[in-house]
Amino acid sequence: MDRLQAMEVFVRVAELGSFSKTAEQMGLPAATVTNAIQAVEKRVGVRLLQRTTRKVTLTDDGAAYLERCQRLLAEFQDVENLFDNEQPQGVVRVDLPERLAHKNVIPRLPEFFARYPDISVKLNASDRFVDLIGEGVDCVVRVGLLSDSTLIARSIGAMEQITCASKAYLDRHGRPRTLAELGQHVMINYFSSRTGRELPWEYMQNGELKTLKLRGQVSVASSEAYMACCLAGLGLVQAPLLGAEDLLAQGMIEEVLPEFKPPPLPVAIVYSHNRHLSPRVRVFVDWLAEILKIR
Repeated sequence: MDRLQAMEVFVRVAELGSFSKTAEQMGLPAATVTNAIQAVEKRVGVRLLQRTTRKVTLTDDGAAYLERCQRLLAEFQDVENLFDNEQPQGVVRVDLPERLAHKNVIPRLPEFFARYPDISVKLNASDRFVDLIGEGVDCVVRVGLLSDSTLIARSIGAMEQITCASKAYLDRHGRPRTLAELGQHVMINYFSSRTGRELPWEYMQNGELKTLKLRGQVSVASSEAYMACCLAGLGLVQAPLLGAEDLLAQGMIEEVLPEFKPPPLPVAIVYSHNRHLSPRVRVFVDWLAEILKIR
């Protein structure tokens, strides 16, 4: 194995924190991965990784070496692609929020495949928090504030939110006209699949973000289940306007308390190490940004 390949192995082990996962993702024998790391450490003359039976972590020297390796490999990839005029090809692995995938992305995939016929997409639609590096995912769309500063985030706007409920629910329980009247209603709770924490009921008043505690009987961790509960008349929800316009136009749901709207939700396409983006991932990210022009 040459120095460049060994460097790529080191970067992948550092990112995944695992020799076995690296071997699996790179299609290499486990012994080859181990030998590559030993060769790199011998060549640079310092220990780069701390190994235990449970995990692999970077030493201080390893962290410094990783940053330089990532930069060097990115430069090498740029040089390799300098005169590459061929159509991008291969598989793009992407994870999208469930409702956004169903309503906004999947219906337009034929356009993408017409433009890039040699690319295939492995798409997972869920609302769980995905570990891009650990799960081998190329990019994700995340809605809400981002917490992982080690990833690259390409902002594509913010989604307006509304407070709404089904017409049947409002006919039965009345339409709240003031914040005080919300005490007579129930909400459908949405909890984070990552932390299990229920998200608060939020609204803007005089430019300030405020929260309320409302009672509820059902909690979900899926945007599709959230709207299904709303349509079933189980309570009030706070949901993005994007994807709900048809339901509003059909009169199946109604907006309430429009003067106390929830804050907009930031939307970003997230991926790791933007300099490492392969042509197939780069064009897919560009296409996503193009079709998801969030207002």
